[in-house]
Amino acid sequence: MQNAGGRMAASEGTEPWQISTLPNQLRVVTTPIPTAQSASVNVFVGVGSRAEELRVNGVSHFMEHMLFKGTARRPNATIIAGQVEGAGGVLNAYTTKELTCYWNQVPYEMLSLAMDVVADMVQNSLLEPVEVERERTVVQQEIRRTHDQPGAWVGELLSRAVYGDQPIGRSIAGTLEIVDGISRQDMRDHLDTWYVPNNMVLSVAGNVTHEQVLELAHKCWGKAASREVPCVSAAAPDLGAQRLQVDERDLAQANLAIGMRGIRREDPDRFALTILTNVLGRGMSSRLFREVREKRGLAYSVGASTARYTDTGAFSVSAGVSPENAVKAVKVIMAELKKLVDRPVGKAELTKARDYAAGSFRLGLESSMALAQRAGENLLVVKKIEPVQTVVDGLRGVTAADVQRVAAKIFRPDNLALAAVGPTLDRRKLEAALRL
Repeated sequence: MQNAGGRMAASEGTEPWQISTLPNQLRVVTTPIPTAQSASVNVFVGVGSRAEELRVNGVSHFMEHMLFKGTARRPNATIIAGQVEGAGGVLNAYTTKELTCYWNQVPYEMLSLAMDVVADMVQNSLLEPVEVERERTVVQQEIRRTHDQPGAWVGELLSRAVYGDQPIGRSIAGTLEIVDGISRQDMRDHLDTWYVPNNMVLSVAGNVTHEQVLELAHKCWGKAASREVPCVSAAAPDLGAQRLQVDERDLAQANLAIGMRGIRREDPDRFALTILTNVLGRGMSSRLFREVREKRGLAYSVGASTARYTDTGAFSVSAGVSPENAVKAVKVIMAELKKLVDRPVGKAELTKARDYAAGSFRLGLESSMALAQRAGENLLVVKKIEPVQTVVDGLRGVTAADVQRVAAKIFRPDNLALAAVGPTLDRRKLEAALRL
């Protein structure tokens, strides 16, 4: 269907969102919420740390910082932030392994300003050399902070253990040494390569109309030109060579993370894995919480989580325990994983997990920001937006046999890795405990 102004509508139907594509291939998705008091503006760029060469690992994240530092129209960070905050709004950004997102949220009558600010930031950054050097130090401090937080650092180590020495296994922020060598030209090359309309999605949700957003999108982004972007290499299929990553430190607590390769973003088993994760380690009634904390008192915090990417994924269990209980905690966790492989989940427990998953998914979409984020990320990464009801039906349709089958698929002796940060950690005993 042809819209006014030469914009192409990419979909129609009964879903709450509307999608159009500008002539330069920028995809625009709008989720109108007539009762909302806000408008959430999100620009997604299809580049993250897994697209980087080792020499510039961290450049996507560094770039995320730099785009707040000034344009010709808004010469410094104070002016950029001040315009959005002065309108009663907030702004920020984040980088993942597969994308970078710049967002702001404003009272809905300030939509035009919000759209203009983010478009100016993303398209017209000055990348002033003095700002590059100043922000380099800030990024390095962020890396140091992650290293100094054992709970965060064990996650970095687990990524290395699960994925090994390949882009998807490296830190999103890079290392101190690599960041020190990233140049302004590296940033300019990064922008020129990846920040093009056909590799971006503009997602807006709130008290707005699709026509209103399209008009502003055409004004703010219409002159940008698309180019072909490089392909990102697929992840190597096997675990890393160093499946045990241990950082011994003089701490009061041992931070543990057990990981394994999971499933990709669109895998048909994604709903079953969500239910499995809830049964095992989501909430105070989960198996790990009951067994590790309530019954044995081994940990204050324990839980399970998943990460899914275009072609791979990860499943992990994390816990903070007393150092003397580290090996015992690993054994207890492994025993709980084995139970899911050996025996089907009971009817009552399965029903609760399905209801929890479907309910928490719905409740997580209550805000304009959540709706804009979900629509934009889905459209960018998988090129479609899965209807909410489809997800709910998928979660509620999971059977005990599905959970057991996925558990057997993921919880395998050849698919186990472990990271630990803490004092007096016995590597040999930890590795011996990591058995199904």
